[in-house]
Amino acid sequence: MISTQQSSVSLSELNRLVRDVIRENFPDTYWVRAETSDVRQNRNGHCYLEFIEKDPVTQVILARARGTIWANTFQMLSTFFEGETGQPFTSGLKVLVRVSVEFHEIYGFSLNVVDIDPTFTVGEMAKNRLLVLKRLEEEGVLTLNKELPLPELCNRIAVISSPTAAGYEDFCDQLAKNPYGLVFYTKLFPAIMQGEKSEPSIIAALEKIYAYRHLFDAVAIIRGGGATSELNCFDSYLLATHCAQFPLPIVVGIGHERDVTVLDIVAHTRAKTPTAVAEFFIGHLARSFTELVDLEKRLVTESREYLQQEKFKLSILSKEVYHLSTGFIRNQLASIRETAFRLKHLTNRMIQFLQQEEKQRNLRFTHAVKQRLQNEAHGLLVHEQYIRMVSPQNILKRGYTLTWKAGKIVTSAAKLQPDDVIETLFWDGKIESQVKKSKE
Repeated sequence: MISTQQSSVSLSELNRLVRDVIRENFPDTYWVRAETSDVRQNRNGHCYLEFIEKDPVTQVILARARGTIWANTFQMLSTFFEGETGQPFTSGLKVLVRVSVEFHEIYGFSLNVVDIDPTFTVGEMAKNRLLVLKRLEEEGVLTLNKELPLPELCNRIAVISSPTAAGYEDFCDQLAKNPYGLVFYTKLFPAIMQGEKSEPSIIAALEKIYAYRHLFDAVAIIRGGGATSELNCFDSYLLATHCAQFPLPIVVGIGHERDVTVLDIVAHTRAKTPTAVAEFFIGHLARSFTELVDLEKRLVTESREYLQQEKFKLSILSKEVYHLSTGFIRNQLASIRETAFRLKHLTNRMIQFLQQEEKQRNLRFTHAVKQRLQNEAHGLLVHEQYIRMVSPQNILKRGYTLTWKAGKIVTSAAKLQPDDVIETLFWDGKIESQVKKSKE
């Protein structure tokens, strides 16, 4: 036991040994590919995060390491990274960073970031965008929303935006003050339009609109006043597949010009800004309104010409009808008189025939009733004779009797005992007797 204690080391000693081994074997810096996670900056400006690596198929985490970017380095690298990628340094990015391997006796293993290659992240973002588009195309949904017809009178618009965004106010103001006096009906479905929560928030708004889709002609997804660097959510597969398969045309204006997101590609129509989206709806409805006005004018003109032609034809026909109708009426009057005479003759014959038929039916009915009454009378007589024959009085006259014991009819000798008092009914009277014995 003593020798074991003498050969043991303390935890701090062990950690210092590990630190020294790492310093000796990893003296240089290394370029590492990883994904950022849990990125946070403290009040001193230092950035702390985790680097992770996932299986490309199962998305299971294969490796994890704590990372540190000291304040002076982070200020320089984050500005450089955002300027090159248009994307702030945040969680969920695939990055290529140059790190030194550190091990601290208290804080353990970590990677200290000293440089970053933003071109790798740009390439990964573009690669992800292409993969999403390819997947949508393979699933056959990439152009579904573009293929939807935009209603001619498209003025009922469901709007997905932040209620406090300047872009939303510009959109509504542009619609309300359109130079044609067109009336638009809008309904806001609030959503977070930037950051990590924007994707599920926009999808939730789409699902709410879907429940009331019969009340709207189109959907406007607008975003204005935010940083153009926070557009990653608009490249996500989940948001893109929801929009591509949405049953209403989607018009997008998310306030950027340089890049085209996946959402821009799958949407029915892409506009640069919320104001441009409003102009699109105004222009479409104005064209439809103009076409309706032109159609109305053409319809009025053609209707007048048609009525003039038909009026002229009617004038000619009325003259022809007058000449033809005079002879026709004379012929019809003669035909009516002849028909009336024949009808009167046939009516008289029919009345005579029906009267004769009625007389014959009455005779047959009278005879049938008399015969039925005779048959019924004979049947009643026979029935009366039978009833008299089977009446109890006549049966008793033929020698039969009825016996009672204690007020109950006796149907068997076995029910009587010696000394029982019984009453016997004959046809001409009743006697009372006492049983002495019974015989089988």
